[in-house]
Amino acid sequence: MTESLDPIRLACWRSYIESSQLLLTQLEDELRGSNELSFADYHVLVLLSEVPGQRLRMGELASRLIFSPSRLTYQISSMQRRGLVSRESCPEDRRGSEAVLTAAGLLALHEAAPHHLRSVRAHLMDDLDDAEVACLTRVFDRLGRKLRDLRDASSAPSKS
Repeated sequence: MTESLDPIRLACWRSYIESSQLLLTQLEDELRGSNELSFADYHVLVLLSEVPGQRLRMGELASRLIFSPSRLTYQISSMQRRGLVSRESCPEDRRGSEAVLTAAGLLALHEAAPHHLRSVRAHLMDDLDDAEVACLTRVFDRLGRKLRDLRDASSAPSKS
């Protein structure tokens, strides 16, 4: 049987889960209210805006978003219908496809970013001092590396 968490760690876990869900819900509600974008829409637009050519292979985008291929297909199809992205064949091999940021998608991002950043500041960053920001950054960077390594190891072909 798995050992349960001590009361301090259990309180930490529950506090993290509840506050992170509340934060993400608040940010999503405000994005939808001000710009009719979901949190996933916004994340896709940010990622595409930051890469050369404003395009990414679907597999790479799914990996960066931590989405399954089917979830990404659904997300991109929804955004494509609204003109925020297009889906094009990869210029290098024509077998895969890429999500490409459209002018309308870039405009939507530019319109949403100031509102979203105000929300992030109001609901998280402005309540933290510099030491807390540094601590959270260290903790989540370390956890992110560990979880990405675990994910990469579990998806790597086995060497039999």
